[in-house]
Amino acid sequence: MINLNELKYSIEGQLLLDGASAIIPSGHKVGLVGRNGTGKTTLFHLILEEKILDSGDISIPRNSRIGGVSQEAPSSQTSLLDTVLEAHKERASLLKESVHSQSPERIAYIQNRLTDIDAWSGEARAASILAGLGFTQEEQSKPCSDFSGGWRMRVALAGILFSEPDILLLDEPTNYLDLEGSLWLEQYLTNYPHTVIIISHDRELLNRSVDSILHLNNKTLRLYTGTYDMFSQQVLAQRAILVSQAKKQDLRRAHLQSFVDRFRAKATKAKQAQSRLKMLEKMQPITLPEDAARISFKFPEPDELAPPIISIEDGSVGYDDKIILRDLNLRIDQDDRIALLGKNGEGKSTLAKLLSGRLQKKSGKFIKSNKLRVGFFAQHQVDELNLKQTPLEHIKILRPNLDGSRLRGLLAGFGIGADQANTMVGKLSGGQKARLSILLATIDAPHLLILDEPTNHLDIESRESLIEALTSYSGAVILVSHDMHLLSLVADRLWLVSNGEVKTYKGDLQSYRTLQLEPQKKHTKKELKITDNKRILEIKSDVKKCELRLDKLLEMQNTLSARLGDPKVYEESMKDKRVTWQKKYSEVMDAIQIAEKLWVKASEKLEKLSNI
Repeated sequence: MINLNELKYSIEGQLLLDGASAIIPSGHKVGLVGRNGTGKTTLFHLILEEKILDSGDISIPRNSRIGGVSQEAPSSQTSLLDTVLEAHKERASLLKESVHSQSPERIAYIQNRLTDIDAWSGEARAASILAGLGFTQEEQSKPCSDFSGGWRMRVALAGILFSEPDILLLDEPTNYLDLEGSLWLEQYLTNYPHTVIIISHDRELLNRSVDSILHLNNKTLRLYTGTYDMFSQQVLAQRAILVSQAKKQDLRRAHLQSFVDRFRAKATKAKQAQSRLKMLEKMQPITLPEDAARISFKFPEPDELAPPIISIEDGSVGYDDKIILRDLNLRIDQDDRIALLGKNGEGKSTLAKLLSGRLQKKSGKFIKSNKLRVGFFAQHQVDELNLKQTPLEHIKILRPNLDGSRLRGLLAGFGIGADQANTMVGKLSGGQKARLSILLATIDAPHLLILDEPTNHLDIESRESLIEALTSYSGAVILVSHDMHLLSLVADRLWLVSNGEVKTYKGDLQSYRTLQLEPQKKHTKKELKITDNKRILEIKSDVKKCELRLDKLLEMQNTLSARLGDPKVYEESMKDKRVTWQKKYSEVMDAIQIAEKLWVKASEKLEKLSNI
């Protein structure tokens, strides 16, 4: 159980938590939600003791291991698999110690503990986690330094999942995952055996993987039972009740005030008027929850073009001499809403670059409307904004003839207020940078809008506004996103990018989700054979280790037996040594029993798996 008691915390005079309290039962899966900037990540830092509370306390069960993904991605020459294995520090330490330990008591403890934490299946579990997050078997043996920052963050996530802490803290983990990785994580968290607290703005993840919602709002915390949709309904219902009560109170207040105003001066009614005046003074006003300033994206509408706006026949595209996509036969009309499906590395970004004109075809026909304007948003563009320029300066470059008030109006339409308009981009939040990038991508009223992970860093309210803007937009939209909620409400066509081809996916998003989760439940015969062979090798290694430890313990037993068999040891002068050796002999015998049991257990596993 995690007890957050009367937490108070401020940064540079700004109060983020003020008397915030909540109790999270052990083993619960909790979604921590709240608008950007309310202090969700700060709360994680406080739980991890990386920041110090002004007052209040956080109570966590003794000896609980708390884990969260580091902000610094691993970048060493160590392989991905070894990096993940090393993340379980207890396992790595015990395995190292088991090779050199001489104490029979310590050897027995190490053997028991390694069994408790399922150390012997470590490599298989680590490989499985890496595979779920998108790494092939070949990539798992490569060094971390071979991969980009986003992929290395996946390795960091794999490491913390493998170490399996008692309290797992995840801060927007899907921001560096694709749809397939997000679906895998969703399933993994559902089956996670310990407490999970996850900061996320992904509605589908919060609806499928958690059983409680912890709401950080107005500097306080409140725990709701159920999924995000259930939480949302409860909040709306609570607000409706408060609105009703506030209206009744206003009517009551007006009635009392009217009586006071009418009869205060009359001697016969003065006493009653005074009584009602006191009632007014004692009446506690009902305060409604603050309405957060709603962001409404406003996309300029493009003029209509004759269909199709893009047509590709027998096309191919790639880099240098390498073809990534071939046999492309695609058509896009202005009313299309297309989601690109497929694992990372299959060519979704390559296709997006081809359609946006950032990459030229290798072969075939590529026909597009002469007047076609394409808007392009990719997550890396957020990082390419000029950190020393203000948002106002960014759009001034694109609209040099507009005056300051109209430029500010454009920014306001994307939730960038007057204060942020003149703030250097480097000081803006991730959400504000993302909204500025979306504004820059849509400012020219494109006929085709290509969005690659547009919801990263956007809170739930901003995502809902983006969905509304896209559904009412009259241009074509192509989406690459891990946000199933966004895809399900916007896309009406699905293209699957796989094995160097782009084909229409004939199922719906739900069937695609099921298809992606199926490998976790059912493996092909080939995969089973590979897994079994790997498991046999691991268990053979376990049996060998058990035999070596048993040999070492039997050697100790023989040495001690020889010492205790010497008549001289029973002389009075040898009493202290005799007692010590007798104690050690007893410890060795206990350790031999444990080692024999582990050896028998491992041997039986090996025999059973070999027979299968």
